[in-house]
Amino acid sequence: MATTTGTPHCTVDGTRPPAASIHPMVPFRQVLPAPGRGCHALIARLPGSVQARQVHRGWEEAAQRWPALLRSPLWETSVPAPQNAPAARERARREALRPVLGARSPLRAVLLRYADGVADLVLVADHSRVPRVVLDQIADAVVTGSAPTATLPLPLPLPDEAAPPPARWAPVEWGLGDPNRARTVSARTLVLPRLAGHGIQTVAGAVALTLARYSGESAVRLGLIDADGDRYETAVVCVGDIDEEQSPADYLTQIDTALDTACGPEAGPGLPALGVVFSSGNGDRVHLPFQTPPFPLTIHVAERPDGSSEASCWFDEGAVCPPVAAMFCAGVERLTARLAGDAGEPTLSMIPLLAPEETARILRLGRDDVPPPGTGGVRIDQRFEEGARQWPDAVAVVDDEGELTYRQLQERADGVAAGLRAIGLAPASKVGVCLDRDASLVIALLGILKAGCAYVPMDRQYPPERLRYVVEDARLSVVITDPADFPAIGGVRAVPLTDLSAAGDRDRRAPRSPRTADVPAYVIYTSGSTGRPKGVVVPHRNVISLLDATAEECALGPDDVWTLFHSSAFDFSVWEIWGCLLTGGRLVVVPYWTARDADGFRGLLAEQRVTVLNQTPSAFVPLSQADRRAEGDLSVRLLIFGGESLDVRLLAPWFARYSPTRCRVVNMFGITETTVHATAHPVTPADVVTGSRTVGRALPGWSVSVRDPRGRVLPPGAAGEIHIGGAGLAEGYLGRPDLTAQRFVIDEETGERLYRSGDRGRLRPDGRLDHLGRLDDQVKIRGHRIELGEIRSVLAADPRVSAAVVTVRQASADDPASSRIDGYVVLAERCGTREILADTRRLLPDYMVPATLTEISSVPLTTNGKPDMARLPQPSSGPGGRSGGEEGAGDAPGPGGLAAEILGIWSRCLRTAAAPDDNFFELGGNSLLVLRVITAMREKGMPEISPRDFYINSNASRFIRLVEERRGGENRDES
Repeated sequence: MATTTGTPHCTVDGTRPPAASIHPMVPFRQVLPAPGRGCHALIARLPGSVQARQVHRGWEEAAQRWPALLRSPLWETSVPAPQNAPAARERARREALRPVLGARSPLRAVLLRYADGVADLVLVADHSRVPRVVLDQIADAVVTGSAPTATLPLPLPLPDEAAPPPARWAPVEWGLGDPNRARTVSARTLVLPRLAGHGIQTVAGAVALTLARYSGESAVRLGLIDADGDRYETAVVCVGDIDEEQSPADYLTQIDTALDTACGPEAGPGLPALGVVFSSGNGDRVHLPFQTPPFPLTIHVAERPDGSSEASCWFDEGAVCPPVAAMFCAGVERLTARLAGDAGEPTLSMIPLLAPEETARILRLGRDDVPPPGTGGVRIDQRFEEGARQWPDAVAVVDDEGELTYRQLQERADGVAAGLRAIGLAPASKVGVCLDRDASLVIALLGILKAGCAYVPMDRQYPPERLRYVVEDARLSVVITDPADFPAIGGVRAVPLTDLSAAGDRDRRAPRSPRTADVPAYVIYTSGSTGRPKGVVVPHRNVISLLDATAEECALGPDDVWTLFHSSAFDFSVWEIWGCLLTGGRLVVVPYWTARDADGFRGLLAEQRVTVLNQTPSAFVPLSQADRRAEGDLSVRLLIFGGESLDVRLLAPWFARYSPTRCRVVNMFGITETTVHATAHPVTPADVVTGSRTVGRALPGWSVSVRDPRGRVLPPGAAGEIHIGGAGLAEGYLGRPDLTAQRFVIDEETGERLYRSGDRGRLRPDGRLDHLGRLDDQVKIRGHRIELGEIRSVLAADPRVSAAVVTVRQASADDPASSRIDGYVVLAERCGTREILADTRRLLPDYMVPATLTEISSVPLTTNGKPDMARLPQPSSGPGGRSGGEEGAGDAPGPGGLAAEILGIWSRCLRTAAAPDDNFFELGGNSLLVLRVITAMREKGMPEISPRDFYINSNASRFIRLVEERRGGENRDES
């Protein structure tokens, strides 16, 4: 390719541009200069009869007329390609994109001579000093010798050297830009139809509709610049309430109205990140109004008098990555063509954003079509029996009472199965289980499956009414439990496990039931949006598919030691129990009280040399803190997170102690309705630095896609509802056909059955899924749409904060304006909440700053290890204030001696004054705060109190008597 020499070319802000490079998806790249200080260019095609010497003579004459403007010579270069060849057009475009330094000569000219004898004159000038009309007149004078008509003093004075403040662009949430590539601009050509005089209306309408589908909002903002005038002023166009049920014609009328109406300041903060630039052609001349785009994503359309146009899409890779930009531009092309062609669609909703082949490619991107090895008609109990024959003498389960080998576990479960048959329970029945977390629980679950039945787990900590509801809703006739601790329910038989085993020992001749992997293995109840728990029915084949999809990748095998940490009523336990026992591992059952003692749990992990650890992020925080206090390292080689969104930044201390090569950390996303897990992502320290929200790619046999409320597949980058399909889909909700039909849907295009998760996410161009929180985590405060997760992330990012929770309260049920945001933080260091709130104000707009910020000692958790919002204390009164948690609270008068010391510890940990008649948990205490009190007492040399004893003696006066008794006992022992 020929090049010119002479005046050095550089960006307007004085930095030298990189050499032009070709990206496989874009024709060129460049570095974005300072806003408002760029050049514009005119490419004028010369008539075939004009000779080069005439052009040079015309240039000399023009230079005499504009001596202050045309100081540089006319450069000339040859291009070895005919004028209409792509290489020639690209050469002219590249020359037009080479900036000029405007201090001495604000204009540069190049004559490009092509192989077919024709030529282009390329004029480049600083648009703040040389308007478009002057470029046209110079071209006229050089080519035809016509006299200039400009009356402006040229060049215009240099602008004030004080650079304007950088533009504050609105974020491009769907752009997936790379901050490391900020200010690197790429471009691609757009192919648009003839616009027949309606270019601005049609293109702006197509861009607005494309943006609405990408953003998921019905109201969007665009920047609009008319580049035909002397000054390029940005108009902000607001297109509100796009109704996709209206006709295209009505929609274009709406766009016309929006183009004529200026947006008010309430439309949104910052300039729109996406804008459209229009310029008109003049015969065979093409005007490029900007060499660097005025918006992070800019659509430029140059219309010719015949209705044809040249169009391009420019994008800053710091805001929009090339694959996402390419698909966005393809959507603009498609919608422009449909709106301009008036194809007869009755509504906007009938105009697709994606071509069928693009939709198919995106669906392939979100699935792993390779079926997991071995998946078939195998039941859970059959797979266990295969393992028991392979490892009969290996230890299967460990609890406080001892160990069970695989052979022993098999025999005891067979006894339970025989006992269920002996009491007349038919195959395919559902059996309730409400037992403490120990080996007996595992025996019961396996025995139920061996009997051909499905288990319905219930947590021992459930209140009686919740237990009653599950039993009645599932229509259970038998519950394996301790009858003394279970509510009496008419028609329901509460059977101790020992009675079943005894019945099985008396009659083991009952025939085995027919076995199929398509029958339910369990029914787990989850919370419902209406407040009514709903039972999710999961068949055997789903669990086997999950294990087949993950065992090889996670290298699960007989050398592994797992923990059963979670409640059997939480589906994470399905992965813990069967993930271990169906791969030959040893399952260590974590007692209820040990699970609530971070130091005790950490000690158990070390003692049992646990290698596979499964945690919710909320439960992991105190464990990680306990690990930092302890001596020696753990043996954990695989740490799996699930159950809730993971803020990867909390892993920084863990990675500082355990490298990823020693302990692999995997973030898995799934739902009870999709059998525990559906995606997996190995977390790295790089993810911690970037704050990655990815949950990885679909497991083999699963599929993920992101769709809009109409069920249409969305392109990578666009946020919508996560839909999951494939091997893990549950049968549905027990006895709830309407709800099942609502949440489990059929894709009309592919026929695939999908689960609408209610989770918000976006697909990345490489097939990874980002989890963006619950759809119902989105709220409106005083008309502003707010994601509570964003506020939570900002609080959690503060180095003084170790955990954060954000909620919305409405003071008056009939007054939406009374809604406010309340924040809660667990502090990692001693400081005031006012300081944190002040820093938050610097990161969030006023309407997103919490009205109150309350310090809590730990985030209260449900039995499933998730944040328990109902147990948060009352918020502080006023911004950053404290309702009773002023530093030093609790120094109120009280009894002296040991009692005063204990009440002082309670008060400081609870951040409110504690009196002898108070109950620790009624003051806002929780399981994690119990640990803080115990630690503080230990530091003061007080007797050791177990978490269990604390719970039993949670009244302050009783607790004080317990400590006094323990201290008295210690003194007697010493004497």
